[in-house]
Amino acid sequence: MQKGMRGVAEEEKDKKEEMDSEAVQEETKEPETAETSDGPEEAPKADKKEKKKKDKKQDAMKEKVEELEDRVKRQMAEFENFRKRTEKEKSAMFETGAKSVIEKILPVVDNFERGLASVSEEEKDGALAQGMQMIYKQLMTELENLDVKPIPAVGEEFNPEFHNAVMQTQSDEFESGVVAQELQKGYTYRDTVVRHSMVAVVE
Repeated sequence: MQKGMRGVAEEEKDKKEEMDSEAVQEETKEPETAETSDGPEEAPKADKKEKKKKDKKQDAMKEKVEELEDRVKRQMAEFENFRKRTEKEKSAMFETGAKSVIEKILPVVDNFERGLASVSEEEKDGALAQGMQMIYKQLMTELENLDVKPIPAVGEEFNPEFHNAVMQTQSDEFESGVVAQELQKGYTYRDTVVRHSMVAVVE
């Protein structure tokens, strides 16, 4: 009986020693969840690196966008210049073509005027003369609608921009340097000379 009780006491003693030993080990053991001394510093460094990378990417994207915007603006400006230049060239070509046609029509006008000037007083009321007069008026009206106008000559001061002096003459009616006679009528098209007036100027 005593022996059995002693065995139980020894077992309890062994258990107690084991528990004390485990407690000592737990105290001396480093906590598993504890962070190392470098841990808290490394996390902010990683965040800063990531932020720098993102900032660099954003800066690169901004530069690319600005470059593309600048390229688009330049192309639009070039296209606008091209459009204006094309319109100007088109207008110039039209003006040149119109002038060429007008220059070819003017001799016809001259012949009409010569023909009407040669009609005698008796023939002026005739059907032929009246028909020629009507056609001449229609022709001159259409030319005026196209902004083709005759250059004033007789009685005007000689102007080399509009007049071509082919001879000098004497006149009691006009002063020196004034156009006394028109030998061939000149015309302008939209304020541009198509044909200069051939004139005689007073000496």
